[in-house]
Amino acid sequence: MNCNSNRLSIFVDGNNMFYAQQKNGWFFDPRRVLDYFINEPSVSFVNAFWYTGLKDSQDQRGFRDALISLGYTVRTKILKEYYDDVSGRYSQKANLDIEIVIDMFNTVEQYNRVILFSGDGDFERAIELLRSKNTHITVVSTEGMIARELRNATDRYIDLNDIRESIEKID
Repeated sequence: MNCNSNRLSIFVDGNNMFYAQQKNGWFFDPRRVLDYFINEPSVSFVNAFWYTGLKDSQDQRGFRDALISLGYTVRTKILKEYYDDVSGRYSQKANLDIEIVIDMFNTVEQYNRVILFSGDGDFERAIELLRSKNTHITVVSTEGMIARELRNATDRYIDLNDIRESIEKID
């Protein structure tokens, strides 16, 4: 393998992206996402990870199987229910930030370019550390969902709406 090639890893914060897509009113196709980012001649694709919270072990089974067949490594966590005293409502959350960061650092020797699909500001420090190791970081999110700290820490920011025609789910 050419040492100068762009060895690319993709990390998708599935829950964060679900809300970003809902906000935009359209959804992206995981296959088209891979095609869009790895079909450049200079890119050597390393891996892609998809992180998502589940209601139970059978939740999103078909979707997860489809992601795996496309080449994603799927990481899941059962959603936890939280009670909000202020609103009096229950909400469900599966925070997979730590799993994403662990995978980023566990595979850091394999890549020199990262595409992170998330708008979560909690990734700021991890991104700064990766950049200090000469890793080029691209963050993909959408306006109103991208934390200022994260946008500030990254090498390149792409708004989902700017690449919609290349990645939108068509069927």
